[in-house]
Order: sequence, then structure tokens, then C-alpha cells
Amino acid sequence: MQRPVPGLWLVSDDRNDDQLAQLLRRLPSGCGLIFRHYHLAPEARRKRFDALRLLAHAHRHVIVLADAPAVARKWRADGVYGAPARIALRRSSERGFLRLATAHSLAQLAAGVRTAADLALLSPVYPTRTHPGAKVLGPVRALLLARQVPLKVAMLGGMTRARARRMGSVEWAAIDGLGRCPSVS
Repeated sequence: MQRPVPGLWLVSDDRNDDQLAQLLRRLPSGCGLIFRHYHLAPEARRKRFDALRLLAHAHRHVIVLADAPAVARKWRADGVYGAPARIALRRSSERGFLRLATAHSLAQLAAGVRTAADLALLSPVYPTRTHPGAKVLGPVRALLLARQVPLKVAMLGGMTRARARRMGSVEWAAIDGLGRCPSVS
């Protein structure tokens, strides 16, 4: 059975780690968490993932792991996040296991289509603290790119609820854009 693909994603980072539990409780049911936490040692990373997985599932969210698909399955994640070639569907038994592809260009969006990704995260749409000084797509270009592929695309990079609304209530994801705000619903 295929899982529904959330339209709103919280992306974990060392900058928002202290807020993750609160945010998962406040997000509307059915959102997603992309667990990265590259800053942690392997054992601490696994322990933090397990705690957040339980909390995410208690609030009817999905959680995907930024790692190899085999690791994501071993950790009982709901899916995997990464470059299109890394998340490709390898067996029919992986149906229901979400695959989220990173993309920064039309070519990478097309790679997400070829690898049967369930969602591509297109970035950076706006300037972001994650990649200071990086060239941004801008909202118009990002929307034009997303319309070129038969794939669900979430906007990432400097996204906030207000920016998503201005872009037409698109699927979106954020590291900082969901934190320290009065309401995320």
C-alpha cells in the first residue's frame, strides 16, 4: 500500500533540534519529518531518530531518513531522502516506502522522475542559512521548473508559510521556516 505523500515537511538540522518535539506536536496531522542530523555520532543519531519516530507516528506524521535506503529500512523509517540515484526503487517489496529526491535543476527533477521518486524537494527557492550566498531559483523559476515534470515537487530553501501561500499553496519544506512562529497550522 502506498503511503500518502505529505505536502508539508519539517527538515531536521542541528539548528532546530531543540524545537523538533514541540513542532511535531503542533504540526497538523499528516505532515512529514526529514531526519538528517548529520552532526550527531552514529549511536546518538540512531537514538535521536528512534525518539522522534515514536513522536512523529504518535501525531500521525511520517518520518524519512537521509541515509541509504537499507539503513532507512533497518531503522524502520517511512522512507528515504537523498539524491535521485541513491533512493531508486530496487524491489517491488519497497512499495509504500517513500522516496524523496533532492533537486536543484530541471535535470535533477527529471532524474527524480526516472527513479520513481514520490516527491522531489527543489531548492533553494529563496536565500537560506543552510547555503549562504548560494544562487537561488526564485519562486517563479522554481514553479516553472516544477511544472515541467510529472512529479510532486515541494519547495525548499527560505520557505515560510507566507511564501508558500504567495506561491499558490504549494507543497513545501523548511528547516527554520516552521520554527519559533506562533502557529504552523
